[in-house]
Amino acid sequence: MRTEELVSLLATGNDATDLRRPQQRFLVATLAGTAVAMLVMSQWLGVRSTLVRDVTAPLFWVKEAFCLALSLAGLLAVICLGRPGSPLGPVWVRIAAPLVALWLLAALTLIAADQAHRAELIFGQTARVCSARIALISTPLFVAMLAALRGFAPTRPALAGASAGFAAGSVGALVYSLHCPELEPPFLGIWYVLGVLIPTSIGAALGPRVLRW
Repeated sequence: MRTEELVSLLATGNDATDLRRPQQRFLVATLAGTAVAMLVMSQWLGVRSTLVRDVTAPLFWVKEAFCLALSLAGLLAVICLGRPGSPLGPVWVRIAAPLVALWLLAALTLIAADQAHRAELIFGQTARVCSARIALISTPLFVAMLAALRGFAPTRPALAGASAGFAAGSVGALVYSLHCPELEPPFLGIWYVLGVLIPTSIGAALGPRVLRW
């Protein structure tokens, strides 16, 4: 859609300007993409057998809260960047807050640990595959979000694409956490964040091409 067409639609009050329609499509895309990501994870990796035991560990809830906070912040960023003129100040705070909190906890964990155990806290058992798995699991949601964003009117397509990748990666991390046995904050602060940054960077590169209007 060209700028002149958008202005014309806004001026005439045509039903096509109903802001609820893009939001509804975005909600459907998010739910459908998340469902597919869950299906991919369960069929590919499976929910870990120790999940019931792990829910009694405080660090399990730290991991889930971190992934959930990033997911909500990412979804909010997508919605804001899809609307021309929406302020982004609070969005950056909501993205930064869980990251800073986890990194501080990771630093304290490493400081308190014996030097011989620090490498284990950082690399765990799955450092080689964690980030790639998060990025792959997030792919269905990432594609669905980019498609839904085309129904909005993003004026900053690179940022909008990055926000879609960030949101999809964060939800992908939340889904993957049901399989992942790692609980230590240093591991999460590196490999989970890297898994989120992979689709974020891809979204930033694709945004100007896919979301241009």
